Amino acid sequence: MPLPDGTAAHRASAAARPPLRCAVLTVSDTRTAATDTSGPRACALLREAGHEVVHTALFPNDEARVRAAVAQLVESASADVVLLSGGTGLSSRDRSVEAVTPLFERTIPGFGELFRLVSFQEQIGAAAVLSRAVAGSARGVLIVALPGSQAAVELALTRLLLPELAHIVYDLRR
Repeated sequence: MPLPDGTAAHRASAAARPPLRCAVLTVSDTRTAATDTSGPRACALLREAGHEVVHTALFPNDEARVRAAVAQLVESASADVVLLSGGTGLSSRDRSVEAVTPLFERTIPGFGELFRLVSFQEQIGAAAVLSRAVAGSARGVLIVALPGSQAAVELALTRLLLPELAHIVYDLRR
């Protein structure tokens, strides 16, 4: 599909900027550093795309701790992108969405909508409705909360985020 006038040049301008600094946070009550596959896969995909992973961490599903960690990354301006994996389901312990949305200055509703559509079409069918994946920004930092499965993280990064990541951050800072 052809791009609208100026879109290709706009993307090229954004992509020509230095690599993005990314933080990857796994949120889970059941995974450990030894059993987490989503966080390391996200890091690998980000690095393969030429970005820098500046921070990784694993947290339990604790809304206050997750919010504090993301807020600290935003306040310190040490990351351009904060990616969370896990805690976006419907169980009472899934609190990543509640942890990050109060930090958002702007929401990016199209991300969650498109993620659920692509998940529905390519991976999990109607179970996609269970995902509360969200994206937004604070102080020019992109914050994305994804489901904790490695397949979901890989789908979100390869199909939606990596093709537009530099463009998104560039636009957030203009």
